Amino acid sequence: MSTPPRLRTGAVSVTFGRNRVLRDVGFEVGAGEIHALIGQNGSGKSTLVKVLTGLYVPEPGATVEVDGVPLRLPVRPLEARASGVAVVHQSLGLVGEATVLENMRVGRLRAGRLSRRIHWEHERAQAARMFDRLEHHVPLDTPVHRLSEEDRATVAIARAMQDTPPGGGLIIFDESTRALSRRSLEHFYEMLDGVVRAGTSALLISHRLEEVADVADRVTVLRDGELVEAGLPVTRRGEGELARLMLGRNLAGLSSGGGHARPQDTPAVELTGVAGSRLDGAGVRIAPGEIVGVTGLADSGYQDLPYVLAGVERARGGTLVVAGNPVDLAQFSPMAAIDAGIALVPGDRERAGLAMDQSVAENAALPRTGGRGSRLAPIRRRAELAGLAPWLDRLELSPRDPHAVVSRLSGGNQQKVVLAKWLARAPKVLALHEPTQAVDIGARETIVAAVKDAAAAGCAVLVASGDENELSMLCDRILVFRDGRVSGELTGSPGPDEIVAAVFSSTDRRPLRGHNEERGLVP
Repeated sequence: MSTPPRLRTGAVSVTFGRNRVLRDVGFEVGAGEIHALIGQNGSGKSTLVKVLTGLYVPEPGATVEVDGVPLRLPVRPLEARASGVAVVHQSLGLVGEATVLENMRVGRLRAGRLSRRIHWEHERAQAARMFDRLEHHVPLDTPVHRLSEEDRATVAIARAMQDTPPGGGLIIFDESTRALSRRSLEHFYEMLDGVVRAGTSALLISHRLEEVADVADRVTVLRDGELVEAGLPVTRRGEGELARLMLGRNLAGLSSGGGHARPQDTPAVELTGVAGSRLDGAGVRIAPGEIVGVTGLADSGYQDLPYVLAGVERARGGTLVVAGNPVDLAQFSPMAAIDAGIALVPGDRERAGLAMDQSVAENAALPRTGGRGSRLAPIRRRAELAGLAPWLDRLELSPRDPHAVVSRLSGGNQQKVVLAKWLARAPKVLALHEPTQAVDIGARETIVAAVKDAAAAGCAVLVASGDENELSMLCDRILVFRDGRVSGELTGSPGPDEIVAAVFSSTDRRPLRGHNEERGLVP
């Protein structure tokens, strides 16, 4: 008798109003494999995960089985956990202010029947057992925000393993790695590879196709809520073929480099000698029409540069010159930056880039009104929409409705709104932090093209990113940071391997999981 798959879904359909977001989706995840689930924003990936975790109710006729045992639908989270299904949510899903032990045991703490007190020694022992299984230990009493990225990744995997029996179970990673640096990704998959080799399965939802090609054994592809491929072996398939399956067409338009640099005597913006929380004498000079990238290790300080440039993070020292005009960094504020023609697209769009409960049009008005338009003065909706509409069309917003509430849009479309509201103002300087993080390959193509169009029109662009592919697609040159300052420069539209080598002082880009030869991958 054959062994049943670890996870099997059948005829899963979900409808919201008149919109059918999933249609008869069925696939299998085998024991001891990493199975990737890919698709564009809006393809139904998140909806399927929410069915598996009990947040959404599928239509009658759907089935979900774990190790051949049917789960009641809608899925009961406690029953799913009891059957060995665990979830690691976006960006690892950890509570920064809580300790490692508290993060590990939240939702699992047990009090004595009589004393009603938590037996912390028992809880410590339970948590320590998971790190023993991983053969990698993290101090249990340390707050998570003080841990390195590598240790946070270890905690996330260890916490999920509490719901999986040794050599069994399924861990669902829902965009869990989207904010990890390359080094942390390598560590993450080193840990996960050991877990999978022991027999536990992993369902990986990721927009990083290079990551999928590196680590997945098989892949399932969704497009517009329907199954395109189920359980396709990843061996010998490159990122281009995966992108074609997702999009239904060949990928075009993601050529390397910005290609719009127009060196002039007067730069559009120049920062020199900047000191801050993680910056120590940092600087950058960007010409009109030039796209300059900054990157480095997670603690190198490059991430702070866009926020200093936009007045969000106060610098302790240094100078800023915009279009030949000196600016007092000590008094520089976000509104002063907007007045100077500097626009910021932050890395966390939901918390810092958008008013999630407002419409697309209302978000577009915020840079002009400082978020006060609805209270202090009527928003000139007709003028706002006239300026915004061309960029919504250019960025292919879906749905193309300026009155749509932003929280109801997919992640990729939310990012397009952030970018459109600033591009509609024709900024002199555009500062971007991880501009294509957690967006699908189609949205990435559109966003990259729009940024290049802005540069072609004379905008100076700063891109702070830990994604070597993103940097290679966008930038004319790249500054590598180490210890809060620039330690090297790459020119001539460098490729991803060259960028990784510069960041890690290495000549080889190591696969995220094992060696190409071991997994049958063609270089």
